[in-house]
Amino acid sequence: MAMHWLVQGCSYGDSLVFQFSGLGAQVPDDDGDELDGMDEALCPVDSFQQGPILDDEINEAIVRPLVHGVKLHAIVDACHSATVLDLPYQCTVSLEVEGRAPYDRRLQGHQRRPGRAHQWQQQRKLPEPYATIGAMTHSFIRAVECEPRTTYGRLLTSMRAIMRDSGGNCNLQGPIGGSIRKVANFSGVEEPQLSSAYKFDIEREPFCM
Repeated sequence: MAMHWLVQGCSYGDSLVFQFSGLGAQVPDDDGDELDGMDEALCPVDSFQQGPILDDEINEAIVRPLVHGVKLHAIVDACHSATVLDLPYQCTVSLEVEGRAPYDRRLQGHQRRPGRAHQWQQQRKLPEPYATIGAMTHSFIRAVECEPRTTYGRLLTSMRAIMRDSGGNCNLQGPIGGSIRKVANFSGVEEPQLSSAYKFDIEREPFCM
């Protein structure tokens, strides 16, 4: 798998970034590790010939090999990408999302990445040069540019504001790696989410790539 090169030879103090904007999918889970019976997957350009890249494969390729002191930020702008790195801890900006626990400002995990959770939601149109990178990735870039020295909590809030102010749907997962992703709230507007490998206070943890 081509993504193996990202973590090869990584050592203490390294900061890695994985970014994907494109198509995501769900496929039946074969090993029984998914509560909903479905694996999340990314579909690169050769997926029709080679098949999609499953969340289990992504976790094995770029999460498990990380050594102590290495951080990975994964920014995934794709359908069904909410748990595509298979990280155990999740956080949303919204106080409550249907089917999920109320928002907790403390979060465990070391990975953060962005992505869309619902295939049926349309991504809003963006002006160039952002139209090719995805609405969630666009909001992530704008939020970081506006406030480079921020916390993960403020980053999520800023992304949410950018998505809402832009009048459309958008999507976005750090120290070992983290994920920021999108889910639909009650109004149908997608929200940024953060997934991580360890628990931490998102209002105190500085965001640094």
